[in-house]
Amino acid sequence: MYWLAQKLLMSLDAETSHDFTINFLKRSQRTPAKMLYTQWVPDKPTTFAGLQLKNPVGLAAGLDKNGECIDAFDAMGFGFIEVGTVTPKPQPGNDKPRLFRLKDAQAIINRMGFNNKGVDYLVEQVKQANYKGVLGINIGKNKVTPEDKALDDYLICMRKVYEHASYITINISSPNTPGLRNLQSEEALMPLLTGLKAEQEVLRDKFGKQVPLFVKIAPDLTDEDIASMAACIRKAEMEGVIATNTTIGREGVEGLLHGKEMGGLSGSPLTTKSQSVTEKLAAALAGEVPIMGVGGIDSAHAAKDRVSAGAEVLQIYSSFIYQGPPLIKEIVKGLL
Repeated sequence: MYWLAQKLLMSLDAETSHDFTINFLKRSQRTPAKMLYTQWVPDKPTTFAGLQLKNPVGLAAGLDKNGECIDAFDAMGFGFIEVGTVTPKPQPGNDKPRLFRLKDAQAIINRMGFNNKGVDYLVEQVKQANYKGVLGINIGKNKVTPEDKALDDYLICMRKVYEHASYITINISSPNTPGLRNLQSEEALMPLLTGLKAEQEVLRDKFGKQVPLFVKIAPDLTDEDIASMAACIRKAEMEGVIATNTTIGREGVEGLLHGKEMGGLSGSPLTTKSQSVTEKLAAALAGEVPIMGVGGIDSAHAAKDRVSAGAEVLQIYSSFIYQGPPLIKEIVKGLL
């Protein structure tokens, strides 16, 4: 059934296809029609940053930006789900076209720009979901918010999602919001992380639970950048790192249709770069902070390699678009 649906969806413009799919999943997830995409995936209980996952393969942020399809993705067998990126205020994102498939490379380029309906809308969707598993909520800043005020936006989102999240991801690595990646510099990163950790203590006391904070980093970091970020993450006592976001590099898509489009590249061409960053990051963190691996994980073999590199659990997105729910089962079985 998936392959028939995919053939139709791939004939449409990438963003039209995405919107159609999200709308279908949203409408069908609590009806008998969800059987069209429900599948059994073997259990492989996994612990990450104190969270109990039913299997180590999760949905990466970006696919369900507004948290509208949580129950649908649960039915597909994901071990955990991450929604967002969400910002304090709704924003339309960048001008269209802004999403491109590179089928020959099993890749995607996007310059969406944190298009979302705002944190209040996402929280309402989370409240309506029946999902009882681990839910990550990925937060960012609005495009119009100056870099020196970024902490304010993250705090607004954090306060609103804390009660409803299993973990919160701090997105400082999307290439599609001007200035966002500057927050990865040591001078900007430490004040941001310490501010968030201080608020975490306040919210922990308020809600009576500890919601771990993860940082999502870029794959386009030098060895010195990785060492510096690892030091900041350890010093701030963050509970986890997600490696990696999309790349601004174009290795592996040279000469392909859409290969020169601006934005973040994801999918199979990212495998090698994300693998390398994960290995270096694991060495720099020295086992003190666990790593969630994402980026170019397109097979059970790639999943095993990422685990060998130092990732304890994994996320998929672009490969899931091309291969569908069967990829979840393939990877989980490969890791048993």
